[in-house]
Amino acid sequence: MSGTTMIVLIVFIAVGFSVISKMFNQYLSQQKSLQSKQNDALQTELNALKERVATLEKIVTDDGYALKEQFKKL
Repeated sequence: MSGTTMIVLIVFIAVGFSVISKMFNQYLSQQKSLQSKQNDALQTELNALKERVATLEKIVTDDGYALKEQFKKL
């Protein structure tokens, strides 16, 4: 192999690694964005479920509910 061929090969390898590195970084940023959106959606769903559980706890611990259950047992 001549010196010129080696230099051209080294340049192609360097450019190739540069391109692959940029593509990988772009892929990672897209994954982070997607994961962030999913986390936001899950957090919203979790907050809604917490509100529902709190409402159910209020209903179950209400004296009127306990009285209705006692009437049903009779």
